[in-house]
Amino acid sequence: MAEMRRRRKMKVMVAMDDSECSFYALKWALDHVFVTPEMGTVLAEEPSSDEADMVVLVHVQQPFQHYAFPAGPGGSAVYATTSVVESVKKAQEENSTALMSRALQMCRTKPSIKAETLILEGDPKDRICNATEQMQMDLLVVGSRGLGTIKRAFLGSVSDYCAHHAKCPILIVRPPKETTATK
Repeated sequence: MAEMRRRRKMKVMVAMDDSECSFYALKWALDHVFVTPEMGTVLAEEPSSDEADMVVLVHVQQPFQHYAFPAGPGGSAVYATTSVVESVKKAQEENSTALMSRALQMCRTKPSIKAETLILEGDPKDRICNATEQMQMDLLVVGSRGLGTIKRAFLGSVSDYCAHHAKCPILIVRPPKETTATK
């Protein structure tokens, strides 16, 4: 007789940006984290939408700086006009919508999961860690661009920061070597 078991739903957050590394991390998570039951294993009952595994796709936009400091003598701040600010924000929203639409399309390959999107504004490192804690996620998945030690020290690394500050387990997915070698 087939084994009967009930599995607790997983709540997984996947950090998304416009890099192929984040999309690779999402694909890896969909293929390896959200595993369907083995042949011969029967769930006690079909999962309802409340009991289905959930993936939250999070994208953090950098806040738009309304001012710039020109180089050279004087050093006074230059402020962007309202129309420039609105134009930049609209472009950010369109970019975020396209990015999340592509990610949601990937999630549709797994009908056994429920996918949601979350678009935040601020420092990606802090906002992602705070969101995982507030939403009580079981796992955070982030892609890694494969920065070396020197670049990571100067540029910072979202995955490195989250590995040290997230309040849930974190999975850092590195792309295959051929993907990172071409960038």
